[in-house]
Amino acid sequence: MVKLTKIYTRGGDGGETSLVDGSRLPKHAPRIEAYGTVDETNATIGLARLHTSGDADDMLSRIQNDLFDLGADLATPHSEQMEGALRIEQVQVDRLEQEIDSMNESLEPLNSFVLPGGSPASAHLHLARTICRRAERDAIAVAEQTEINPVAIKYLNRLSDHLFVLGRFLNDGGQADVLWVPGDNR
Repeated sequence: MVKLTKIYTRGGDGGETSLVDGSRLPKHAPRIEAYGTVDETNATIGLARLHTSGDADDMLSRIQNDLFDLGADLATPHSEQMEGALRIEQVQVDRLEQEIDSMNESLEPLNSFVLPGGSPASAHLHLARTICRRAERDAIAVAEQTEINPVAIKYLNRLSDHLFVLGRFLNDGGQADVLWVPGDNR
């Protein structure tokens, strides 16, 4: 269990931060950007949760916990010394897929792209989705430089889909979706 007794350490005052294995990187390093964007996704989901309840809130609560796992995964370099490190697992991706399929069953198929909006919960989830997509791009950039858990990237990809479908689901089952009308304002 994590125990934080002191919030500031002064360790980052020189522009570097520590990874789980104790190695240090500049705060602008791609790995740090990736898990920072995961944290941003998580904070935005927290805003969405101000407008949710029931099953939707339960799903988002699990996702927020997963995102802390994912941040720890990205902050832990792959090496033999880090055996037993906290990693995102396929079962977490599978759960997202099951929830997406379950919610999507009750939604009408789309005949246009959905503009972010509708309900407050949906608007926040669309923002979280776009941040999640950036986190995915950031993680892919890290994977091009060094080994990371490939399931972490799959999780981010599936999560952005989940947030999109949940946003529709919370827009009165898609009835309150705001649809793009191509060229409507010409």
